[in-house]
Amino acid sequence: MLRQLIKRLLLLAIVFLASVWILSIYRSNQPPPPLAAIEGQIDRILIEKAARRMLLFQDGRQVREYKIALGFSPSGDKEIQGDGKTPEGTFKINRRNPNSAYHLSLGIDYPKPDDRARAAASGSDPGGDIFIHGQPNRLAGLGTLPYDWTAGCISVSDKQIEEIWQLTPIGTEVEIRP
Repeated sequence: MLRQLIKRLLLLAIVFLASVWILSIYRSNQPPPPLAAIEGQIDRILIEKAARRMLLFQDGRQVREYKIALGFSPSGDKEIQGDGKTPEGTFKINRRNPNSAYHLSLGIDYPKPDDRARAAASGSDPGGDIFIHGQPNRLAGLGTLPYDWTAGCISVSDKQIEEIWQLTPIGTEVEIRP
C-alpha cells in the first residue's frame, strides 16, 4: 500500500515536471508583443558589448532595446583588420547601404584618426567597414544567428534592422562601450 502511494506520487511529480518543462518551451517560442511605434527619428545609439545589447534614444529617452551579435572575438577594442573585434568609442552613422550582403546596413565612421595612427605605429591596417546590419542575405527568412559571428560589425534580426533603418538618419551618434 505504501509502495503504491510512493509510485503514484513519483508519477505525479514526473508528470508535473514534464508539464512545466513543456510550458516553458511553449512560452519561450512565443513572439514578443508588438512594440509601440516610434514617431520621428532617433538621435543616439548605445551599444553595450558585454551585455550584447543595443539601446536607441530619442531626445534623451530610451525608446528601444535589442539583443545583438558582435564580432567573432568581441572582447577588447578593435586594433587591426581581421581581429574579429567590434570597435569601442563614439562614432557617427556616416552611410546607408540597402544593397549590402546583409539585410540593410548602417555604416559607422570607424576608423578614426587615432585608430589609424595606432595601427600604423604597429605596421598594421586598422580595418574598416564596420556596420550595424541584419542577417546575411543568403539566410533570408531562416531566423537570426544566435552567436557572435560578424567580422566586427553589430548584427540584429532582419525585422529589427528594418525598424532601425527607418529611425536612424546620417549623423546619428553611436557609442560602443566594452
